[in-house]
Amino acid sequence: MITKVKGFVLNETSYGETSKIINVYTEEKGLIGIMCKGAKSMKSKLRAFTQVFTYGYFHIYYKKDKLSSLINVDIIDNLSFIKKDLLLINYITYISKLTSQIIRQTDKNVFDLFINSIIKINEGLDPMTITNILELKYLPFLGVGLDLNSCVKCNNQTKIVTIDGSSGGFICKNCIENQLIVDPKVIKLIRLYYYVDIKSISTINVKEEYKKTINKFLMDYYDNMTGIYIDIKKKITLL
Repeated sequence: MITKVKGFVLNETSYGETSKIINVYTEEKGLIGIMCKGAKSMKSKLRAFTQVFTYGYFHIYYKKDKLSSLINVDIIDNLSFIKKDLLLINYITYISKLTSQIIRQTDKNVFDLFINSIIKINEGLDPMTITNILELKYLPFLGVGLDLNSCVKCNNQTKIVTIDGSSGGFICKNCIENQLIVDPKVIKLIRLYYYVDIKSISTINVKEEYKKTINKFLMDYYDNMTGIYIDIKKKITLL
């Protein structure tokens, strides 16, 4: 029976001389492997539709816990804005690798967060900000959600003056050691990032220094609290 699923190609692996296997994150079935026979051939109609970052409806012979077989693909968005910019390609590569670490089972919430982030970056919104918003929203799925109200050291809910990824969150005036005090707007932005609906974002206007502070905090937080290390994130920061 032919099954239609909405999905995004996270990565691909060659299979023989002319075929490939693509790993597709789908809304309906979670992460599935799909055999694409002959898709590497120059004459194959599937060649253009089975590349990394393809976002579309995949018509497949679905086999649970086994490789499915691809029949055809209807493209939803070719993500042309992203594909012509190396920096954006690196951001989507990072987001895809991070999402691969999040996926445990079919979860429409994760799928929507992932796809909406990609769409917003393709619309031209700031990729660092969108990525940081996604990183914050992924933390509960990793079991290390950020406490947005209290000092990580004493649970004080007042006089929060800084953030420290190595310590695991917000720090109040009474517990600060050698950390730099951040602008109160940074604290407010982190809370806003966590609660905002990505799909509803139409413009982003955040000072560069605030973006860098939040990005550094999240890099440290992920390194110390999640056990996930994706080297391309540091490469992006240097670009």
